[in-house]
Amino acid sequence: MNAEYVILVNELDQEIGQMEKQEAHEKALLHRAFSVMVFNSEGEMLLQQRAMNKYHSGGLWTNTCCSHPRPGEEVEKAAHRRLMEEMGFDCDLKLHQTFIYKAPFDNGLTEHELDHVFVGEYNENPAFNLDEVNDYQWIKLAELYDQLKSNPEKFTVWFRMIMENYIHLP
Repeated sequence: MNAEYVILVNELDQEIGQMEKQEAHEKALLHRAFSVMVFNSEGEMLLQQRAMNKYHSGGLWTNTCCSHPRPGEEVEKAAHRRLMEEMGFDCDLKLHQTFIYKAPFDNGLTEHELDHVFVGEYNENPAFNLDEVNDYQWIKLAELYDQLKSNPEKFTVWFRMIMENYIHLP
């Protein structure tokens, strides 16, 4: 299996190096990432349940798609690539926000990411990749916020952070 590399960045999102993904997570180094949130015309958000075999957060619900751009790859192009690889479709995406977070996990890994959050619209059901995604659901924002409040442990840490500050823009 080929090693995957992430782009190490400073807090201004300026590239300062590259590192193998596992090592970057072991050392908790800040690296570039993205999260995609897709809505349908009814205003429902498409959530994915991460595959159980993920290196962290397996089985948790999260935004439509998330990952890291490869060295030399633009963030938006990476978002389109992973949307197709994980969920089996692509759509127009607009950058919504960026933020930095740091979250340690029980397995000794830490996500320390400068996350670019993209928003898109799609009106079909996904043909998701079973290696990446266990399940999916379309959900109204009011119901999602209720679930985030009552059962936060069922959602990924970065998705909870995104949703704490999310304002749906047209």
